[in-house]
Amino acid sequence: MNFAAIYHRPESEMAFLDDPQTMHIRLRTAKGDIKTVQLLHGDPYSLRSLASIKPPFYMTPTPMKKILSDDLYDYWQIAVTEPKKRLAYAFDITSVDGIRTVYTDRGYIQPDDHGALEDLNTYFRMPFFQEIDMFHSSEWVKNTVWYQIFPERFANGDRSNDPIGTKKWNASDHPGRQDFYGGDLQGVLDHLDHLQKLGVNGIYFNPLFKAPSNHKYDTEDYYQIDPHFGNAALFKEVVTQAHQRGIHVMLDAVFNHIGDKSLQWQDVLKNGQRSKYAGWFHINKFPATYTPTKNFEFTSDATYDTFDYTPHMPKLNTANPAVQEYLLGIAKYWIKEFDIDAWRLDVANEIDHHFWKRFHKETTALKPDFYILGEIWHTSQAWLNGDEFSGVMNYSYTGTILDHFINHRISAEQMIDHLSNQLMKYRDQTNQMMFNVLDSHDTARIMTQARGNRDLVKETFAFTFLQPGTPSIYYGTEYGMDGDNDPDCRKPMNWVPDDDGQDMFTFFKKLVALRRNNADLIEGGMVVLKVLPTGLVEISRMGAGKVLTGIFNTTNLPIKCLSTGRLLLSQGVQDHQLMPNGFVITMK
Repeated sequence: MNFAAIYHRPESEMAFLDDPQTMHIRLRTAKGDIKTVQLLHGDPYSLRSLASIKPPFYMTPTPMKKILSDDLYDYWQIAVTEPKKRLAYAFDITSVDGIRTVYTDRGYIQPDDHGALEDLNTYFRMPFFQEIDMFHSSEWVKNTVWYQIFPERFANGDRSNDPIGTKKWNASDHPGRQDFYGGDLQGVLDHLDHLQKLGVNGIYFNPLFKAPSNHKYDTEDYYQIDPHFGNAALFKEVVTQAHQRGIHVMLDAVFNHIGDKSLQWQDVLKNGQRSKYAGWFHINKFPATYTPTKNFEFTSDATYDTFDYTPHMPKLNTANPAVQEYLLGIAKYWIKEFDIDAWRLDVANEIDHHFWKRFHKETTALKPDFYILGEIWHTSQAWLNGDEFSGVMNYSYTGTILDHFINHRISAEQMIDHLSNQLMKYRDQTNQMMFNVLDSHDTARIMTQARGNRDLVKETFAFTFLQPGTPSIYYGTEYGMDGDNDPDCRKPMNWVPDDDGQDMFTFFKKLVALRRNNADLIEGGMVVLKVLPTGLVEISRMGAGKVLTGIFNTTNLPIKCLSTGRLLLSQGVQDHQLMPNGFVITMK
């Protein structure tokens, strides 16, 4: 038995309330090392207070189920209830070579050590099922397929508000970093029917607030819709019309930094240390200066902290109470006045946890089911305990999918290992809230990553739409738009797609419908990931007596595939063979 590999941590992603009465408990063991795990569990006080009338709970162990494995570990899980809402538990473990031990809060004991087993302090504990501490997921998010809109490039609905020098709308252009094409909120309003036809029911807007750039991540005024996009009344109409179509709205909050055209930063430049905003920033030396370079967005010698090395985005000091009040006021204003449903938080990992805890408390006080999404590209347990974010942009997870399906950097077995490992880093409810994005304004478009292989793009999206988490489509991906890394991934939307584009739209419409029609099973059901002996990749979602199964061919050869059940969606199936880039999704 590999004792060093056995691991459990109470009140974490390994022991959490799934609902007010049900606790999920996980155990990690070395891969292939353990034959059985049984949970010893019950009311801790029953060991002394009910000893004369009831057998001790450790006499009736409950088997745990091995749910996932990665390259190093097996993961076991069980759901348990306890009428008194307090739980003591330990793990009775038997290895494949017959060794048996009991893993407790105080280490390992022998299975017949009744002295230790009778002591309630031997056990791991959930002292009481505190519903207020439970991770609360936003139920509507589980049924949401998002559509990401980069406002400046989606549609130009009002030419009267175009910036000076606006270029002609051309979906084949390769935009420069400073180019404008005139996209605006009227263009969004004009095309809400397109989103409804596609079937998506969530819009994620990149920043809408007043800023000098085309991307608007250098905010000048958080309380004003950028005049080139429209105004507050128009945005309110967009939200109203979206809600009438059953579409939720998420805005992008850039609170890590502010634009250098903001009145706060301009006051610092004018008054230096005497500015009332001097403490709003991380200024290492006055005056606040930098040396311009040929690259507008880069300098190496700014005397103040910035986002990346961008001198036009000075970093805000969110530990400053005045900054906190300012930013929280903004967050609440757009909820109260415009009824938005979610905030996406830019560069969220570079802002202190203290601020995010306040942010969570004050936004969910206005809307208990408000969705809070952090932009974090790495493992994020510290932000996902239920008192900060609902989920994060799940780049670690979807990056693994891309690395197998598109980039061919890892094998199918390695992909399954990595996905399983990621799923075990978070609570089940957290996995349901993660934002699954394959391409965005920050990455090359998936069509370019796939080198124009449309079937490969469809296969990759189909696999992703069956995963835990809420999926997203980047504007134009439904028509097969291409584009390299920023700024080329921000081309003007192609509103005159060719036959291939229309075919892609038809596919996405079917895929979105499949996801939404089976959202309860996909979000709430058990996930099983495996590589079949033939080399095909299989994902199954199981629950409520139903099994949804997807089988995917990521090899270079046709492979025999005898799928069973009612066909939901498929591609590349010929004479009981699955062609390369083919897949079949069934329900039974």
